[in-house]
Amino acid sequence: MAVSTSYKNKKVIGIGITSELTGLSERQIRYYEERKLIQPDRSKGGTRKYSFEDVERLVDIANKMEDGMQTFEIRKEEMKQSDVRNKMLRGQLNAAFKMRK
Repeated sequence: MAVSTSYKNKKVIGIGITSELTGLSERQIRYYEERKLIQPDRSKGGTRKYSFEDVERLVDIANKMEDGMQTFEIRKEEMKQSDVRNKMLRGQLNAAFKMRK
């Protein structure tokens, strides 16, 4: 039986371990969540749960902040990258199904 989700996507890491892995304080991690740069899952009790991909994302955010970027710039950059990925995917689907605009 094939596993549908990579272990990197599973949100199972608490904020304390995430803090240790990233070198960020729990407050910094919560701030990035407030700024909509990261979206942890929540347990029934409200505990934040992060994935390894989230950990990598947080390290990337911290590096960009250290280089002088602001949170709104990081979010804007991410939105541009998402738009490019969506356009590429649409192009691939159009080519695969020989669709026209």
